[in-house]
Amino acid sequence: MKSAKHGNLTSQVEVTNISKHGFWLLLDGRELFLPFAQFPWFREAPIGKLLNVQLPLPHHLYWPDLDVDLAVESIEHPERFPLISRKLRVEAG
Repeated sequence: MKSAKHGNLTSQVEVTNISKHGFWLLLDGRELFLPFAQFPWFREAPIGKLLNVQLPLPHHLYWPDLDVDLAVESIEHPERFPLISRKLRVEAG
């Protein structure tokens, strides 16, 4: 007797847990943590909008309700993608 086939994967990526420090994503059978300190645009996001995450490409995540795009590599290696603010300097003429 053969076992029944497993069902189709319903979500390629999903938020599995949220804490005051960040949240966890399940992606390709592994869990990735996104700390709010390194990904501050998620800190004040409503939970429903945070949960609505898509995987349009194998290494690209998108939160349509927040208009946030992230490369998976930026989560795996945040040190390669530092948050740097470039302030325009206005010089008096």
